[in-house]
Amino acid sequence: MDGITGETDSLGVHLHYDLGNGDRLQLLRLATVAPDQPLAALVPLDGDGLDRLEAIDRLLRTLLGRKIPQDTRLTPQQRRRSRHMLQAIDGRMNGASYRDIATALFGADRVNDHPWKTSPLRDITMDLVKDAFAMIAGGYRTLLRRRHRGS
Repeated sequence: MDGITGETDSLGVHLHYDLGNGDRLQLLRLATVAPDQPLAALVPLDGDGLDRLEAIDRLLRTLLGRKIPQDTRLTPQQRRRSRHMLQAIDGRMNGASYRDIATALFGADRVNDHPWKTSPLRDITMDLVKDAFAMIAGGYRTLLRRRHRGS
């Protein structure tokens, strides 16, 4: 498998897989496992088990050079909202007013269509900032989980 380098220590061989985007994945082949043996993935059997299995499937497909299915954890609307949240929180943390943020996100024409104090874009912008703060406080973990249909 191309893009893999390794370093050995008392635990075993730490394999580093270059993901090609500046990131790399670290895997560990335990010292008791022979080099010609395949690696194994340990998956805790808990509420996140299905998410982990999906991640392992995507990893294995990547390592084997196979087509990776589209990530379905976020809908296009959720991706757009997440992007807007990041832009909104970035602006707010750098001193921008809610109106400035709304103008950057939605354009001056749309912002100027209604009086600012009663504008729906004002409420949307404030919600984006509030929700972004919640993501920063740990809510981002929900983005990494699959959508579960029922219990």
